[in-house]
Amino acid sequence: MSAATSAPLAPALDARRLVLIPSFDTGPRLRTTVLEALAHWQPVWVVIDGSTDGSARLLDPLLDPASADYRPGLRVFELPVNQGKGAALLHGLTAAHQAGFTHILAMDADGQHPADRIPDFMRRSAAAPGAMILGRPIFDASAPALRVNGRKVSNFWANLETLWHGIDDSLFGFRVYPVAPLLKVMTASPWMRRYDFDVEAAVRLDWDGVRPISVPTPVRYLGKDEGGISHFHYLRDNLLLSWMHSRLLAGFVRRLPRLLARRAAERHSPPA
Repeated sequence: MSAATSAPLAPALDARRLVLIPSFDTGPRLRTTVLEALAHWQPVWVVIDGSTDGSARLLDPLLDPASADYRPGLRVFELPVNQGKGAALLHGLTAAHQAGFTHILAMDADGQHPADRIPDFMRRSAAAPGAMILGRPIFDASAPALRVNGRKVSNFWANLETLWHGIDDSLFGFRVYPVAPLLKVMTASPWMRRYDFDVEAAVRLDWDGVRPISVPTPVRYLGKDEGGISHFHYLRDNLLLSWMHSRLLAGFVRRLPRLLARRAAERHSPPA
């Protein structure tokens, strides 16, 4: 039995908060990530976004009550074709809302996000249920310099679009969202279905009054020998981000008087 399989049992099922993991062709790393998440929180839901690499089958023993690896806190959805990260999260978000969950913690399946921080993020969410808890990445030497420096452009625009209200990092996907506000934002928009999800979700939720709380969080980029995989395409995804910020800037201009009024009110309000 592997070390991940023999990890300690997670806390009792939480009736209001769950971990939601979208996955597309993540390979063997998917099972490891899921087991790490389950060791720190239950329930954990996984949305297989049209994977063709067979990685979904690696979770079958965890779903089988007759298996020694059975994990009752796990639920898996399989989409027939790849639709994008945002679309996969929307599928899980809709099911979570229907099941009565109030918050989801979104994390990637590729091992970049630290599962041991899940309980802390959930505690912060419980203390501020109307807020979104956003990871602010702390990069180590494994992070590609091009990725680290390139995200600064998107972060600048996202912070401008919210008048530097506290998003800090717009692209890091390790986050706790309140379900109802996020579902409202996503169903009102035809966008936010692919790589543009993380940035646009944070900006639009902030516009709607969902306060961002940023938490420093370690992130690591796994090498191929560790099962690391990336579906980021520099040209395609940067063009997608550029188009997204064009839309957000138009929305920012329309909302500018209200955003300025909010900032003025906050300056004259006592600290929370």
